[in-house]
Amino acid sequence: MKIEEADSAVFLSRSARSRAERQKKKRTQGIIASIVAVLLVAVLGAGYVLFDLQRQFNTKSNTVSLGFSEAEQQARPVKSPEDTSINILLLGVDHADGGTGESAALSGAVSQRSDSMMLVHIPEDRSQVYVMSMVRDMYIDIPGHGRNKLNAAISLGGVPLLLQTVEGLFDNKIDHIAMVDFEGFKELSTALGGVTVNNEIPFTAHDTDYFFPAGDITLEGDRALRFVRERKSFTNGDYQRVANQRKFIASAANQVLSSETLTNPVKLYNIVDKVSPYLTFDESFDAATLVGLGMQLKNVDTNNMAMFTMPTAGSATSPDGQSIELPSELAIEQIGEALLNDTMAEYLRDNPPEAP
Repeated sequence: MKIEEADSAVFLSRSARSRAERQKKKRTQGIIASIVAVLLVAVLGAGYVLFDLQRQFNTKSNTVSLGFSEAEQQARPVKSPEDTSINILLLGVDHADGGTGESAALSGAVSQRSDSMMLVHIPEDRSQVYVMSMVRDMYIDIPGHGRNKLNAAISLGGVPLLLQTVEGLFDNKIDHIAMVDFEGFKELSTALGGVTVNNEIPFTAHDTDYFFPAGDITLEGDRALRFVRERKSFTNGDYQRVANQRKFIASAANQVLSSETLTNPVKLYNIVDKVSPYLTFDESFDAATLVGLGMQLKNVDTNNMAMFTMPTAGSATSPDGQSIELPSELAIEQIGEALLNDTMAEYLRDNPPEAP
């Protein structure tokens, strides 16, 4: 080989490595509304043929029909047709009856509860993804049931009532619902061969021998599930739990979007196969829609996504003796305005989140 040709080959090799490194740093979150949605987005963005994966995803994941009556539908907040921002209610659900998301008891079975509630806001310019955790013990008005904890809505009336509750809280329409059964966290961690997170607070999960030391730890199977579920080990309970859940999701997304995963068709297929049964979406939120949205979000960096916990006004005890978190009326008003006017960046600039 001539020197010029060798130099050219070296340059191309370095250039390719440089491009690969830059691409790795600009991994797409796609949409946090579901872990597998992130997977599908990343695969399409990388130029893979997704027909079979999308078919498998649509076949194995579950669908919820909200089933609002005409009166209930008319009572929902109205969104301007010109408003292309997207609000997604993301739920981590525990099916106490032992079923998966397909037990879809989204009609309001009392055996279902939501331990994790996140409101995902995607602005019109698709420049960022905002993920706001809401503590489950926030004491608010639930339509038709008076005041109660936020997570009581799903047991009182299923996902439709929870959706109405959150919409009423912020006076903004929710465009989509995405749910992941907590067993899905377990299956995803196993399919990935473990999810590595940086744990800031060492703790032992309540009533177990699972110890989670400070620093980088790898979570898989039951340990991953206990990490995202634990709250009794922390002085700030739910606040630290939702922070750990966000941390797990972000780390899992980064691992899903790594070149090691994206270039391994067997691993990709295994992830979709194992996790899809634990996912539930509204009827208009299928794989094609998720992938399309993900393409719009291809420049969003997972490492810089805006993830925070909705402020509350402190702890208290309800009239019936429950331990509750008081809602911050100011935060509710400000967040509602930010959602309506698509100014979440300005809200966070003026109200920087506190550490959990």
